[in-house]
Amino acid sequence: MFDHLSLAVADFDRSRAFYDALLSALGHARVMELDEADYIAAGYGVGQEPGFWIGAAKPPSPVRPNEGQHVAFRAADRPTVDAFHAAGLAAGGTDNGPPGLRPDYHPHYYAAFLIDPDGHHLEAVCHQPI
Repeated sequence: MFDHLSLAVADFDRSRAFYDALLSALGHARVMELDEADYIAAGYGVGQEPGFWIGAAKPPSPVRPNEGQHVAFRAADRPTVDAFHAAGLAAGGTDNGPPGLRPDYHPHYYAAFLIDPDGHHLEAVCHQPI
């Protein structure tokens, strides 16, 4: 649905480690990095096409809590949603809703929610019946 998304982060090394672990649970890897004079970034995806980016200013500057964004990653199945949640918690994320059905959205909406170290709201969702 999208070409790419990018989130600003305050501590690039901490966030890179967090997203390396979190996104590997969904089958994505860090496929590109930029290191410019005033900006550093990491791109994640499958193959050589990054669809999700994190980036930080050089020198680092804080990300204000009200700048947090919501990103929902599509998961192939429910065990992948569970793995996403577990990997995110192990990498330092905060639980914002454990894996489970969210029938208020639709009968098969299975999702888990996390908050990353910069306050961004993350979700993995599977729309399959089982």
